[in-house]
This record gives sequence, structure tokens and C-alpha cells, in this order.
Amino acid sequence: MLRKLAFLIAVLSVFSFMAYAQDAPKAEIFGGYQFLHADTGVSGVGSFNSNGWNAAVSGFFTRNVGITGDFSGNYYSPSGGTIKTYTYLFGPTVRFPNSSRVTPFVHGLFGGAHISASASGVGSGSDSGFAWAAGGGLDVNAGSHLAVRLAQFDFLQSHISSLTQNNFRYSVGIVFKF
Repeated sequence: MLRKLAFLIAVLSVFSFMAYAQDAPKAEIFGGYQFLHADTGVSGVGSFNSNGWNAAVSGFFTRNVGITGDFSGNYYSPSGGTIKTYTYLFGPTVRFPNSSRVTPFVHGLFGGAHISASASGVGSGSDSGFAWAAGGGLDVNAGSHLAVRLAQFDFLQSHISSLTQNNFRYSVGIVFKF
């Protein structure tokens, strides 16, 4: 009788660990709105705010650790001009799934940024350079395959045209989990 009870406990333990491991999806796709507080990197020239989009794809090797590809575009239209900023970043992501509906995460991303600017009657120009971002956020689970990214905050630094831009970005949107 004791052996049967020990065997039953062992089998139930294995199944509970398997169910626990299934709580965390292997892949996630995020899409949503992004606010960017952008630094020009030029002495005496202030910063500006722009709006745009953010999209990311993450694949997880373990319950907590994965890799993310993050892409964004932001647009600003001062009087008589247009500034467009795009980033394409890749790097490790660590999430912290738990028994609550909220899943925090952090990431470090590296890649590039591209900026283009045009002004009426003056012309246009563009340049690209290295960029990196460090930050994290909170996803609130709305179902087994859906979450709301309540907040993602990143410090985003870019090096374009021998200038360094120290930027802040905030993203919010929907996460599809697979």
C-alpha cells in the first residue's frame, strides 16, 4: 500500500511539473503604440517627443530566458518638416512568470537606428548608426494566448552622425503567446 501511494505521489508530481512548465509560452508576438522622447544629440538643440509603433518577436529557450527582435518607427512633424526614426534591435530577454496574472520582464537589445529628416525648401537627409536599449515591462495575462503589455520602458541610446542621442521610450499594446 505504501509503495502504491509513493508511486501515485511521484506520478502526480511529474504531471504537476509538466503543467507548471506549460504555463510559459515558447514564443510571443507584440504589437502596439510607442512614445519616444528623443534627444537630438546636438548641443543647444532641445529634445522632442514623437509617436509611432513598436513590434517585437520573442522566442524562449527556457521558461525564463529567450531572445527578442524589436522593431519600431516614430514620426515627428515640426512646422514645415518631418523627422522619422526607426530602430531594429536584438538581444536577450528574461521574463519572470509566476502564479499571478502579471508577468514582468527585462531585456538588453542591440542593433541599429535610422533617422531621416526633411524640411520644406531646405531638403532632406538621413543616416544610420549603432543603437542599444535596456529596459523592461509588465504583461497582464488576459487568457492563455493573449496578454496586454501594460508598460514597457526603455532607455534607448543611438550613435548617429558622430552624435550620441539618449532617448526614452514607452510602449503599450497586445501580446500574442504561442
